[in-house]
Amino acid sequence: MKSTGTTGTNAVDWEERVDFERLRDARLARLKAELDVTELGAVLAFDFSNIRYMSATHIGTWAMDKLIRFALLTRNTDPIVWDFGSAAKHHALYNPWLDTTTAEMDADPNAAHEGAKRPRLESGARAGISTLRGAFPPDAEIAEGVARKIKRELEKFGVADQPLGVDVIELPILFALQREGITVVDGQQVFMEARRVKTPDEIRLLTQAASMVDAAYEELYRFLRPGVRENEAVGLVAKTLYDLGSEYVEGVNAISGERCSPHPHVFSDRLIRPGDPAFFDILHSWNGYRTCYYRTFAVGSASAAQRDAYTRSREYMDRAIALVKPGATTADIVAVWPTAQEFGFADEEAAFALQYGHGVGLSIWEKPIFSRLTSLDHPEVLQEGNVFALETYWPSADGWGAARIEEELVVTADGCEVITKFPAEELLVAGRRYYTVDGPLNLQRDAQSHLNTTWGRGEA
Repeated sequence: MKSTGTTGTNAVDWEERVDFERLRDARLARLKAELDVTELGAVLAFDFSNIRYMSATHIGTWAMDKLIRFALLTRNTDPIVWDFGSAAKHHALYNPWLDTTTAEMDADPNAAHEGAKRPRLESGARAGISTLRGAFPPDAEIAEGVARKIKRELEKFGVADQPLGVDVIELPILFALQREGITVVDGQQVFMEARRVKTPDEIRLLTQAASMVDAAYEELYRFLRPGVRENEAVGLVAKTLYDLGSEYVEGVNAISGERCSPHPHVFSDRLIRPGDPAFFDILHSWNGYRTCYYRTFAVGSASAAQRDAYTRSREYMDRAIALVKPGATTADIVAVWPTAQEFGFADEEAAFALQYGHGVGLSIWEKPIFSRLTSLDHPEVLQEGNVFALETYWPSADGWGAARIEEELVVTADGCEVITKFPAEELLVAGRRYYTVDGPLNLQRDAQSHLNTTWGRGEA
């Protein structure tokens, strides 16, 4: 089965598609392997993406920014998940993998079993709650309750004297853990390294998510015309994706006209006008796996300056993709991109994320990271199974337009494959085709009409 192929989004009995049990097992195995090479006794996750990677549980995107649920993996257990209210009971019913374990200390010694997975002595689906980002009264001692739950498991499984790695944490929880005598250290790198290389099932999910954005861009290309607003384009994309089965439209960047330079990274209610450049970034999630996928259009027509900006942005993209293969480094890639000063910024921090690359998985910014800010001095080696997005940008010479392109790539044994397939080799012109008395209106024209004449350009 080719991992960068796509299928329907349903499960069927007549075709092998994503094997979710294999996906769960492989992700947990990778996380355990990363934990084993550290000095940590356990990792504690509050970040939703890390909890999902560890435990294959999910309670909806409404809770992603609330830090209300948490999950623990020790050297001697499979994951334990403390969840929001009735979600714990739901998981006990519908997430049977939380009732099994591959760890000897975690298993029920009296239960019959076959194979490596055994019934657990105690379920991994439990009720628990954090501080609601401080909304609970501090004297209710919710933080202390979280710390006691964690300490119990660390002591039970013999790792209480070893550091506990945590991904993100609220200060009351941190202080409560420390009062219990637990040494808390940074655990983010354990999760990030585990998630760096994707399994074939993860690659299939990422490719399927990208195919849904292909469809959204097709609808957007048909929709764009003078008089529509950026926020209407956002609504169209969101509807298209949700209709196709997206679980979460994380964001749609819709940027047009003079808002293109500098890039504001947020859509508005601006009316799109004839001759405008317009670029979009579509971020959504399918079965947890994200996209980050830019395309640029001209609406009605494109000026020579806009076309030149697009050509330059595309050249930087193609030069970068040509270098992608196992063993290449992030430094090799960013070396072919322009410096910040070459396109109008004081330094690389000021221009950060305009010439950029980042891993894509259960969140949109994973390892490896490609940026002249860090990659030249701290290069990362590319590996087969990396999935990442490369994005380039170039402002147009007219001072207000710009081009933005992004492609998602899978590193293969001998190179890479691009999984974002909506056409981007040349600048596309969207909107109605206009006809003059002499035939179709030239699609390369300046929206300042006088600049399309020799007199207007001062050449007469």
